[in-house]
Formats: sequence, structure tokens, C-alpha cells
Amino acid sequence: MALSLGIVLYIFFSDPNITTTSLGRIFEAAWMPIFITFLFIFIRGAGYVYRIKTLSIDELSWTDSIYVIVLWEFASAVTPSVVGGTAVAVYILFKQGLPFGKALAFVMLTAILDNLFFLVSAPLAIFLTDGQAFPADGNMQSRLGNSLPYFFYLSYGLIAFYTLVMSYALLIRPRTAKWVLIKVTGLRFLKKWRNDAIVQGDELILASKQLKNKVSTYWYKIIGATIFVWLARYLILNTLITAYTDLSFADHMLVFARSIIMWILMLISPTPGSSGTAEYFFQEFYQPFLGEYTFGVSIFWRLLSYYPYLLLGALILPKWIRRKFFKQGKK
Repeated sequence: MALSLGIVLYIFFSDPNITTTSLGRIFEAAWMPIFITFLFIFIRGAGYVYRIKTLSIDELSWTDSIYVIVLWEFASAVTPSVVGGTAVAVYILFKQGLPFGKALAFVMLTAILDNLFFLVSAPLAIFLTDGQAFPADGNMQSRLGNSLPYFFYLSYGLIAFYTLVMSYALLIRPRTAKWVLIKVTGLRFLKKWRNDAIVQGDELILASKQLKNKVSTYWYKIIGATIFVWLARYLILNTLITAYTDLSFADHMLVFARSIIMWILMLISPTPGSSGTAEYFFQEFYQPFLGEYTFGVSIFWRLLSYYPYLLLGALILPKWIRRKFFKQGKK
């Protein structure tokens, strides 16, 4: 959070067009688009909860699913985007009562579905906007020249490779994943977990078999939920920008397309929750639509999409720790 604030302050003081007056324009928003923005935020969260409950084959209750999603989002907010909250999510699911191998399988499947959405939607975004998804002017071009597409394709390539490896390990050759776990725990300082790795590898293989034997309805539900939550996440920006300026249908398409491109670029950010990176890219991607509102709306956007999970996580994490560790310890 401190890093994010520091970069925001740097942007504020380094750009002469950003003043306290322009920041105050955040309060000039139309109320109906803001209401719809909050509605999309709620829909996105509900979609995540539904997906993890469905994906777990209803082994998680609704309450457990809410805990998992909030803590997962909190972990993503406090870890670098290039790392994400994946490892933490596996542990959270494990503490919610799922076998470790099954928890790992569910998290891997979630990551595969999310990444497939990016891999399919990004080329469509570029094609349907005739390449305008990449900003053609602004400070970014003067600082990065024509390198922005290269950063995008680098991130896209890494996502594709990562997805291919996970898909192979989970759905084609889970025994390979077990072999990796055993090899890693063969290191001297990890040997005490070797037997656990063997058991967890067997659980992963079993979970993989269960997933491959699931009926088509199961896959329709989780794939549909994945598309649903990401559409809701991206549409948040469309409605938020509409609160400050009128957008044509073509503008809406371009805003949506740039959300996809920006998100993929943010995935390789080394900062927690893409702090600083998100604010910087927002300035460059959406300044043509927002003009003098850009900086204020970028802050508002992060307040809606990033900081709530820091707050919710800080409130829920102590209660979850007491529930999962201290109460269990007394039994």
C-alpha cells in the first residue's frame, strides 16, 4: 500500500496537469453509472464465490466459499502480480478442509480457466479494435517508444506457456506433477516433507481423474462463471468512465478492449497488487477518454477494485486464523 501511495504521489507531483482541482472532479460523477459500477463489483464477487463452490463439487459451503474468495483476493492484493495469490489460495482451501492435492488441483484449474479467457479475449480485442487497443499517443509513447506491444506479447507468451504447463500437469500427466513434488522435496532441507509430497501427489492424481470424469454440465457452469466474472470485472471500467463522459458504442468497445490489454500487462508487474503499474497504465490507456478527469478516476478505480480487498482481508484474516488454528488446537 505504501508503494502504491508513493507512486500515486509521484504521478501527482510530476504531471503539471494534475492539480487538487482536477482531483476534486472525482465528485462530478453521474450517480447512475456509479450505482451500476457498484452492482458490477457485487456481481463479480458473487460470481467468484459461485465458481469456487461449484468447482469444489460443493465440498465448500457458501460461507467457506466467501472466506476463500476474500482471503484469495487479499493475498493477490499484497503479493506481486507476477506471483499472485495462488500459493496462498491452495493453503486457504487446504485449511478449509480440502485435501492438499485436491486444493492444488482446484486452484490450478481456476488459473487455467482465467488464463484461457485472457488468451482468447486479447487477440479478439486487438482484432475488433483494429489495433487501437494499444494507445497511439500520450506520455507512454514518449517514454516507452513502440515497446508497449512487445511488453504485451511477452506477458501474453508467458501466460500461454504457464497455462500449457499447468494444463499438461493437471489434465494430461498429473503423475509428472507428482514427480516434481517428490524431486523438490528430495532437497536436503525439504526432505521431512517428502512423504507428505507423495501423499499429496496421489491426491492430485485422484483429483485429476475426478475432473476428467465430470459431466459436461460441470464444465459449462465453471466456464460460464469464468466468463461472467471477467466480463463484470472489465465492465466496471466502462461504467465508471461513463460516469464522467459520454461514450459511443465504439468507445465502449475500445475501453473494454484496453481493459483486457492493460490487465495482461499488469500480470507481469513486480509490485504488490500491480501497485503503481495499474495507475500508470490507466493514465496512458484512458486519458483520451477522460481528459482532466483521468487522475481522479484512476484513484477512484483503485479505491473500488484494489483497496476494498485490503480492508476486508485485514478484517477477516484474524477471525479466520482464530477459527482455523486456535479453535482447532483446543479440540
